[in-house]
Amino acid sequence: MSTESKDDLVFKALANGFRRQILDALKDEPQTTGMLCLRFSNLDRCTVMQHLKVLEEAELVIVQREGRERWNHLNAMPIQAIHHRWISQYAGHAMSVLSALQQGLDHPTE
Repeated sequence: MSTESKDDLVFKALANGFRRQILDALKDEPQTTGMLCLRFSNLDRCTVMQHLKVLEEAELVIVQREGRERWNHLNAMPIQAIHHRWISQYAGHAMSVLSALQQGLDHPTE
């Protein structure tokens, strides 16, 4: 799979607020699918599992099976790759624009 295709899967996964909540829940420690279903009890188990499938396809969640339990682990590497490819490059440009704006405000030409 190409890097662009992987990026598309990550952006698709991160575009949904509920999936971002799942990633936040996994940030501190891995959780079983059952634990996540209890945490997000406003949704049925099938819906939670569908969201986990999207996160797994984007490689944002790594699944480890132990007997009947399915442990979901956060994999932040795809997010780091998105940050490196998209955010950090544009942040530098934005900072230079803001710096020029600030300099223009501090020293206006007459």
